[in-house]
Amino acid sequence: MKILYVEDSAAAVLVMRRRLANFGHDVVLAHNGQEAVQMFRAVAPDLVLMDIEMPVMNGFEAAARIRAVEATQRWAWTPIIFLTASDTEENLITAIEAGGDDFIAKTVTEPVLHAKMKAMTRIAALRQGLMGANQKLEALANSDGLTGLCNRRSMDSRVDASFADAVQFQQPFGLLMIDIDNFKKYNDHYGHQQGDDCLRAVACALAKAVDIDNATAETEAGFAARYGGEEFAVVLHMASRERTEQVAQALVQAVRDLEIPHEKNAEWGRVTISVGGAHLPYAQGKVGNLFRDADARLYQAKEAGRNRAEL
Repeated sequence: MKILYVEDSAAAVLVMRRRLANFGHDVVLAHNGQEAVQMFRAVAPDLVLMDIEMPVMNGFEAAARIRAVEATQRWAWTPIIFLTASDTEENLITAIEAGGDDFIAKTVTEPVLHAKMKAMTRIAALRQGLMGANQKLEALANSDGLTGLCNRRSMDSRVDASFADAVQFQQPFGLLMIDIDNFKKYNDHYGHQQGDDCLRAVACALAKAVDIDNATAETEAGFAARYGGEEFAVVLHMASRERTEQVAQALVQAVRDLEIPHEKNAEWGRVTISVGGAHLPYAQGKVGNLFRDADARLYQAKEAGRNRAEL
């Protein structure tokens, strides 16, 4: 277990650090409350053992600040145990109100300290398991069940955050709207089960095309999402217009290369997509306007014969 031990007394540190190390724990030391808050952000401990009376910032204030840090992180909670030479009722109440979870004397006996650390180790294991389970649940909640791409809810949240950053820092922003050509006819002709297989294959091709783009430039970020039905979106934060055009063409080609038969798709004879794109050299206004512009270009691509991209 990784323990953040906060203590200003060199003598106390020497004794307690050795005791904890003998129990097999990894101890990280902070000498006052202010340092403890900084160390907490850096090391992400499983447990905080905190003295109360310290220079610069006392243990109660440090605990309150650690809880404030955790409040910005979903599912975060780390046990805080206060160490003190005075286990008065007033100190106990203040410790709990500051965000502490337990209270032990610095003169605690070896068996009792060992038992406390065993209990904290079990809690740490449970915390890790719970955090992992919650992260998996969040991933499922943010993913489209059929294609595995971001779902509409997740896309809206990510787009809003990315666009706000782009506006704040005057960065470029690109958006591509994608529609599978004549997909209703595909479903009617081949059946819905094969239609689902087609959606999965197209989604995979789009995701790979975006990943290839990301690998070519560390400053350009992008992701693909299922917008709804047979419609998808690709968001390109910080991508130049030229890069946005390259990605749009790469998406069209990637789906062509799948060579999925589609007898009802006019002269093409295979599954194709149409792409409509919009790009801002410096993000401004509302992101909804960008979606409307991209959708208008998607309509133009359809009108021009499909199996193409228009920006």
